[in-house]
Amino acid sequence: MKIGVLSQFPELYSTRRLLEACHNRGHEALVINPINCYMNINSIKPSIHLEGQEVLGLDAIIPRIHASVTFYGCAVVRQFEMMGVFAANDSISIARSRDKLRALQLLSRKGIGMPVTGFANKPDDIPDLINMVGGTPLVIKLLEGTQGIGVVLAETRKAAESVIEAFLGLKANIMVQEFIKEANGSDIRCFVVGDKVVAAMQRTGPEGDFRSNLHLGGSAQKVKITPLERKTAVAAVKAMGLCVAGVDILRSSRGPLVLEVNSAPGIEGIEQTTGIQVAEPIVEYIEKMLAARKGGRSYVA
Repeated sequence: MKIGVLSQFPELYSTRRLLEACHNRGHEALVINPINCYMNINSIKPSIHLEGQEVLGLDAIIPRIHASVTFYGCAVVRQFEMMGVFAANDSISIARSRDKLRALQLLSRKGIGMPVTGFANKPDDIPDLINMVGGTPLVIKLLEGTQGIGVVLAETRKAAESVIEAFLGLKANIMVQEFIKEANGSDIRCFVVGDKVVAAMQRTGPEGDFRSNLHLGGSAQKVKITPLERKTAVAAVKAMGLCVAGVDILRSSRGPLVLEVNSAPGIEGIEQTTGIQVAEPIVEYIEKMLAARKGGRSYVA
């Protein structure tokens, strides 16, 4: 096969590992920067061009669309889909997962456990909004935030009101969530490919910080997840329509609660923490899906 890894950052560990996994399984692979692509949109022969040349011959793409370029990145993925190229994660599913509010609504509709979440537009909704999620302490999140940025823990009602008022005053879109005390500042990242959790790690925030993101100085260790946690992670990915994703789960007194479903999960942290290769299963999944599309033809070299 010829596989394109859609990434702005060819030097990143995740991008390099995906290329390596493709090569290890006998496939040709190249990095394509989605931001540098431009499209010919027509009803006869839609195409994508890069540096003056038409991009031809791809069997599949692995989208690694950065949050800051979601709109354009999804347009590029959608164009490849129109050209008949298989996408490990399709454009609609990526867009769903990037809209945090929509993602939670989809999880809610499927009955998947998650923290109680409130969303409001006007300052006079604040008191009831706080009550809705069980009072303080509570977590306030910017809908556009990533990697733990724009996430605030408000420990008192006065603090919560002040932070919410400030965000709304800046016309920022926020959501308010209950604080899960028993999680003790830790969450579980499950790496899902297809209908399987291929690896899982527990992440813990630095001293005094309830956010567990590794980018913010958190630590990680390999963890054994329960059958219910495994089932929840796979169900969350299916609810988004994704095939490859990282699912962040909190352990609570009422069972696993999904915080987020990430359509471009980092590979470095989970491979180094668990010792499990997760890039190879992604390529294997693509082989399986394309073989099914082609009526059973093998794509393994």
